[in-house]
Amino acid sequence: MTHSLVNPDGLHDPVPFGYSHTAAVPAGTELVLVSGQYGSGPDGAVVSSDFSEQAKQAFRNIGVALAAHGLDLSHVVQLRTYVVNHDVGRLGPIAGAVRESWGDKPPTQTLIGVASLATPDVLFEVEALAARP
Repeated sequence: MTHSLVNPDGLHDPVPFGYSHTAAVPAGTELVLVSGQYGSGPDGAVVSSDFSEQAKQAFRNIGVALAAHGLDLSHVVQLRTYVVNHDVGRLGPIAGAVRESWGDKPPTQTLIGVASLATPDVLFEVEALAARP
C-alpha cells in the first residue's frame, strides 16, 4: 500500500459506512486521478436502473481505469461520490459496494447529494484519487 489510513480515537468508526477518516500519502508519491465513473458498460450505456448495481459497476470502472496505469483499487486514497436525490436509504448500498471493493480498508470518501448527473439515467458517479508506490 502506498498510503496509510487512520481512524483516530475520538471519532466514530466509519468503516461500516464505507469510508476512513484520514489517509496519508508519502512525499514524492505519484498521484493518479480518475474522473467521474458511473454505472456504465464498455459501450457507455448505463448497465441497470438499480442504484446498487450502478454503484457496484462504477467502482468496477474505477478498477479498470486504474489498471491502465498498472494500479488497482488498493491504491485508492480518496473517493468523491455523487448521488442523485440522496436519502439515507442509499447509504447501505454505497457502503456495501465499498466493502465489496475495499473490504475493511476503505479509502476516505465524501458523499455529495446532487439534483442530477450527466444524463437522467445516471444515479451514481464516483471520482478517485490513487497513489502509485
